[in-house]
Amino acid sequence: MTPFDESTIKSLYEAFNAREIDRALAAMQPDVDWPNGWEGGRLHGREAVRDYWTRQWKVLDPVVTPVGFQADEAGRIAVDVHAVVRDREGKLLADESIQHVYTIESGLIRSMEIRKLKS
Repeated sequence: MTPFDESTIKSLYEAFNAREIDRALAAMQPDVDWPNGWEGGRLHGREAVRDYWTRQWKVLDPVVTPVGFQADEAGRIAVDVHAVVRDREGKLLADESIQHVYTIESGLIRSMEIRKLKS
């Protein structure tokens, strides 16, 4: 595990929100393990994440903003995020705070999981 680097994670969210898919994928290991928060299940590899996001962005307009960073008990990077999801016509579908938990290896994201924030 590499040391915590908040700027790398912030850059990932900036790329995602700007729909700069290649820049976002560059932050991940080639065989990244990624959650499919929209349809369920897990994705494996950058190309699977590319396909998922491409399909998602045709239907949804998610904006995810990091609001807090900390290391969790296992040494992963836990990021509290504010997620706002609209359909392509602008109808609000979700407005929630959740947590994304990253495992970093050799400076790249090895895996991510989504957690509900503890009340």
